[in-house]
Parts: sequence; C-alpha cells; structure tokens
Amino acid sequence: MASNKYPPIRVRYNGLFDFDGLYAAMTDWAKNYGYLWEEESYKHKVPSPKGAEQEWLWFAEKNVTDYIHYKLMILGHIWDMTEVEVEKEGKRKKLTNGRFEIIIIGTLTTDWQKKWGQNKFSRFLGRMYEKYVMVKEIETIYGDQLWYRMWNLQAVLKKFFDMQTKWHEYKRYLGEN
Repeated sequence: MASNKYPPIRVRYNGLFDFDGLYAAMTDWAKNYGYLWEEESYKHKVPSPKGAEQEWLWFAEKNVTDYIHYKLMILGHIWDMTEVEVEKEGKRKKLTNGRFEIIIIGTLTTDWQKKWGQNKFSRFLGRMYEKYVMVKEIETIYGDQLWYRMWNLQAVLKKFFDMQTKWHEYKRYLGEN
C-alpha cells in the first residue's frame, strides 16, 4: 500500500581492496539476516589511461511479515580501477586499486501482497488499518529495524575496509552481541 524510503547511506573509499572479498562480505551479511540477494545490473566501461570504470546495482529483499517488506538498493560505482598483484603472507593475490562509492537506500513497503487492494472499500480499510492500527509498529519497530540494518551494513563495509573500529553503536539496539 505504502512505501517509506529512507535517506541514502554512503561509503566512500580510495585505495587497495579485495573486490571478491567485498562482494562476499555483502552477500554474507544478506544471508545472515535472511535477505534474498539479487544482482540487477553490471556495467564495465572501457579502461582509460587511469583505469576502468564499473557500476553495479544490487538488491537485498526480505519479507518480514505477511504485511511488511524490506528492500535495500545497493548502488556501487568504481573509478580508476586497476588490478594489482601483491604478495601477502607468501602468496600472490590480485587486489583492486581505485576509488569507489557505495550507496545504500532502504525501502519499507506495507501490504506487499496487495491483500487490501481488491476494490475501493478494501483499499479504504487497508488505509485505516495502516493509519490507526499499524502506524506505531511500522514507525517504531519495522522502520527502525530497517534503518539500523542499513547502518549495520555500512558498518560491515567500513570494517571490511578497516575504516573504523570493529564495533559499532547500533549493534546492541538490534539485540546483537
């Protein structure tokens, strides 16, 4: 019936990173929290003297209840991308050098099964149900949970890039240790 979009959360990084490790960290996060991972699009632009450029769009979706649905849109853009071979612990490994930005946008959708959309009267009842019965749960339980999951994903990304401490302030809010 209604969709609530949350403001985007960004992660920017410049330097060496393991692209395969980044992808694995994000898909592991999605699996751990019961999200379905989908790769919508992938673009690789012809390399310039500075390097290649890539853009991708990924989605993580979850049916929380028969009424509430979460959808995370994850946009990625990498500039000046070059492959670099480094030696780590006696083994040669390919890493990616470049600068990138990841944008996480969350959407909470109610009545995702369209149970209240059969006719005019049921749509009216659905709006009343959402406005007077479910409003507090949507805002304080489900909305907050999605918002803090978005911050949790950002913390996982920052941890992967060693951009912050290994613990973040929202972890206890979500009931995690």
